[in-house]
Amino acid sequence: MAQVLPSEKKQLRACLLCSLVKTAGQFRTNGCENCDDLLRMRDYPERVTECTSSKFEGVIALMQPPESWVARWQRIDKFTRGVYAIRVYGRVPEDVEDDLERRGVVYRPRDGSVKD
Repeated sequence: MAQVLPSEKKQLRACLLCSLVKTAGQFRTNGCENCDDLLRMRDYPERVTECTSSKFEGVIALMQPPESWVARWQRIDKFTRGVYAIRVYGRVPEDVEDDLERRGVVYRPRDGSVKD
């Protein structure tokens, strides 16, 4: 993952499905390493806008996802290492949510509104 420069901080976005934090440009160029097969953000700027949010709280730098209790607690222990938001505000569009449901993927908003 590329280093984020201080001047790019206001351009940071978090994936609405997995909460991975990157710049909008990184999402456009590389998609989401965890969700690109589901969200197809790579090379689709409108998809980046729809499936990521600039409104998020806190970050976790995750180096060893399977060994991290924080990753398990955040439900990101199966994801790639990187920087993740603790809470992400917003929802994926309804058509994306329907597509996820058809694929058998349970969508859990990352804003803390859904409890176990």
